[in-house]
Amino acid sequence: MHLVQILLPTTDASTSPFPPELFASVRDELTRKFGGITFHRSAPAEGLWLSDDGVEKDAIVTAEVMVDAIEREWWAHFRADLERRFDQDEIVIRALPITRI
Repeated sequence: MHLVQILLPTTDASTSPFPPELFASVRDELTRKFGGITFHRSAPAEGLWLSDDGVEKDAIVTAEVMVDAIEREWWAHFRADLERRFDQDEIVIRALPITRI
């Protein structure tokens, strides 16, 4: 079993917040596909990374789903769609092996 985490920015490049409907569409799509989701959005995390322009940062929220197997092709298409919807160069999606207890 795997825990898939999707790191989503809370604002666009001009620091305007994304509309709640955008997150709701992600929540609803993942709930339909996987039967459930955990969305950590009450306290956005701060993401930092180095770029050619110095240190950049984002406020991010995390969506998580548990899956038995990783469907890499589906996730690649989903990530590309999220990058388009959120107008991002990259949306990070990561999977961690877990044991359900």
